[in-house]
Amino acid sequence: MRKTLGLLLFSVVLSIQVSAQTFTVEQLNSFNKLTMDEFKKEMKQLQFKFYDRTEGVSFLLTEYEAPNYTSKIGKFEYKEEKYEDRIEFEFNDKKDYEQYLKLILTAGYKETEKGKIITKELYTDYYKNREHIRLILPKSGENAPYTIIVFK
Repeated sequence: MRKTLGLLLFSVVLSIQVSAQTFTVEQLNSFNKLTMDEFKKEMKQLQFKFYDRTEGVSFLLTEYEAPNYTSKIGKFEYKEEKYEDRIEFEFNDKKDYEQYLKLILTAGYKETEKGKIITKELYTDYYKNREHIRLILPKSGENAPYTIIVFK
């Protein structure tokens, strides 16, 4: 598992420079395969700083912030519905959002659905086989954050 993650971290195939931290769509997807302890260790190695921990009735969310405070990554782990586990990555730059969109489409993901999440931000879902990614735009009238959610 560590070897695979290491290879993904250095992958250049679908890489994007986001807030001085490089993540690929594949890397975000690989974070879903890590246990919470492995995820925490990986974030420390990447020099992300602990941001917050939220424990709900059915889930645990652990969030880390980039060293330059321009992006945030969180891992949701659900107690019973493991298929709901996901990685959520927030960043502030529209150019990065457009690059992610281009990379997702180039990788063969197809747009399947558009809508609004419960807090009224617009989203678009993309699927490739059983892989599911959601891109979320900032609230109307705001210009950040942009969010990419990679579902397990």
